[in-house]
Amino acid sequence: MDLADTPQQAEYRAKVRAWAEQNRDASPPPVRGMHVEDVAPYRVWQGKLARERLVGVTWPEAYGGAGLGPAEQMIVSAELRAAGCAGIVDHIAIGELGPTIIAHGSEEQKQRYVAPMLHGEEGWCQLFSEPAAGSDLAGIQTRSKRTEHGWSISGQKVWTTMAQFADYGLLLARTNPDVPKHKGLSMFIVPMKAPGVAVRPLRQISGDANFNEVFFDDVALDEDALVGPVDGGWGVSMTTLMFERMMVLSALEELPVGAQTFVAPLLGNPALDDPHVRQRLAELAVERIALQYTAYRALTKLAQGQIPGPEAGLGKIGVMEAGRKGCELVADVLGPDALEGEWGELAAEMPGMRSAGGTEEILRTTIGERVLGLPPEPRLDKKLPFKDLGRNSASEAEAVPS
Repeated sequence: MDLADTPQQAEYRAKVRAWAEQNRDASPPPVRGMHVEDVAPYRVWQGKLARERLVGVTWPEAYGGAGLGPAEQMIVSAELRAAGCAGIVDHIAIGELGPTIIAHGSEEQKQRYVAPMLHGEEGWCQLFSEPAAGSDLAGIQTRSKRTEHGWSISGQKVWTTMAQFADYGLLLARTNPDVPKHKGLSMFIVPMKAPGVAVRPLRQISGDANFNEVFFDDVALDEDALVGPVDGGWGVSMTTLMFERMMVLSALEELPVGAQTFVAPLLGNPALDDPHVRQRLAELAVERIALQYTAYRALTKLAQGQIPGPEAGLGKIGVMEAGRKGCELVADVLGPDALEGEWGELAAEMPGMRSAGGTEEILRTTIGERVLGLPPEPRLDKKLPFKDLGRNSASEAEAVPS
């Protein structure tokens, strides 16, 4: 990717900059991280951005986007931030779920759901992880059964961001337990206010409840709630996860992982003269630069019409690792005082962010096998019908070579 603006991009940047400066007073205050307590003013602001096609910049124009490339998306993010404006609040909807529906949904689903999502009129959440199926997403047990009028959903999801505000969720459920676990999954659109849906907050170490667990008790869905083919949900979910990891990379400038973030609480502290502290800050600065170029490589592939490979996964690992190292540095210097204020909130939030989009262990395994060509781990469970996994777990363990 050429890092310099083309003439067209320079013109676009000037247009976005002028709009942001003229409308900054209408923006709610920017928030650190990815959570807000009151989404209402941010959804109003998102609607204002959407009317200028500054939301879903890479989405097709037919569905309310700008039909532009990832470079223009980064231009919008950078100029809004520079003007002191907030970004979008439904980041999961815009960054992941909308593109998934555009890629796999029916035309009726696109016409019904995409525009309200884009304008912040309807909020969404992603219903993938479960208590026993976080890293091993294909092991989910939430089940969907056919009924006379459509489908019935029963089960539990966990670590669901924005579920307390969501009108709809994109849910991965098991529709066929008689085939191997990756082959019996389907994707559904679930109204979050439907009878049988219960959202319960999860209190974190910071005292905040940014995530939720969601329960489904025979939730009735119409036939047209299905997104993509029956038992083809694994492929649909991979689209969502690819966009999720790309979202982390493209929002790099907004994430608190740079050296400057962790210098701020140390200003005036004599520890800044310590060569070991300065070395650790220098390492954070170098990692930030490496992450930027990793993002550029991934965005280059997108701009060329390709699907990013390991860049998104590697970038996600790097972002979270940099955040962890920065939080550790501040804690080492400030001691218990590091737990106060926004720095303490960031440190408390990092463990949850490290699991978002797939744990580092899973991503590293994927990169090792699919990029480096390392021998895959024995996975006998991929061949067995899902319904037989529990009863065969002991014999599988015995069959795995030590």
